[in-house]
Amino acid sequence: MGSAVTDLQAPASAVRTDRPAPGRAPGRSAAAKRRARGETLAGYLFMSPWIAGFLLLTAGPMLASLYLAFTDYNLFDTPNWIGFKNFTEMFGDARWQKSVEVTTSYVLVGTPLKLAAALAVALLLNKPRRGQGFYRAAFYAPSLVGASVSIAIVWRALFSDGAVVDRTQQIFGIDVGGWIGDPDLVIYALVALTVWQFGAPMVIFLAGLKQVPRELYEAAQVDGAGAWRRFRSITLPMISPVLFFNLLLETIHSFQIFASAYVVTNSKCGPADAGLVYTCYLYEQGWTNLRMGYASAMAWMLLLAVGLVTAVLFWSQRRWVHYEEDAR
Repeated sequence: MGSAVTDLQAPASAVRTDRPAPGRAPGRSAAAKRRARGETLAGYLFMSPWIAGFLLLTAGPMLASLYLAFTDYNLFDTPNWIGFKNFTEMFGDARWQKSVEVTTSYVLVGTPLKLAAALAVALLLNKPRRGQGFYRAAFYAPSLVGASVSIAIVWRALFSDGAVVDRTQQIFGIDVGGWIGDPDLVIYALVALTVWQFGAPMVIFLAGLKQVPRELYEAAQVDGAGAWRRFRSITLPMISPVLFFNLLLETIHSFQIFASAYVVTNSKCGPADAGLVYTCYLYEQGWTNLRMGYASAMAWMLLLAVGLVTAVLFWSQRRWVHYEEDAR
């Protein structure tokens, strides 16, 4: 009986002796804290190049330009504080108003056309066919080189008087000359250049189309839905998040157009200011007229305008963008 009790009590005593001593928990906790601090320090160490770049190349210049927006500064003399004078002068500047008008026209015309071209080509490439990889690479290539100065020079040569576009128009009896020298057509030359660079949104559209279940198209086809009805009722709602993403990015990029407009118009921003996009006028005020304070004020007005347009787009997405969570 005594040996049986001893046998029964042995495991219990063994369990008690294996339990950690109350004094060991703080030691393990301290070690875990030291390890966590080490990992945090390592994380900040790896992030330090980005943090330094952000502070020195982004945040610092932004704060400096915010201060200069309220000064009269010509790059050589000490900035002179003038308050809101740059902003009040801006709204009375006829060329500033012209730049806003040209940029708005460029955004409203170029962005929808670019997205339409990207979606159309993505729909074609979404169908299986021979050489599909080659076609995707070929259509994407202009986006890689389209923003370069060399392509802008080529574009200017194509749309100049007596160039390829001019001679092609004359074949069809259209004699309007080159687009670059025409105040009514120069903006469309810039729009054509941005539409030609539809490769990046095309790839994103193509990725979204790959996620649409084929069963939806098959069921709609069985019900007698035509190609247009399937596109309107299935394709557009299913890729609406991708469409919103592309619309947001391309709208912001359109507001920032500079290099192509500056080079295509031969550094003149178009005849009669017809190609005077906002950033071109900003560059002229800052580096040609040496009115860096006025240019800084223009830059902050552009930032506010882009922020307002972005907020409107995010507000409107509730009406036409459909996410999977909404269907649950």
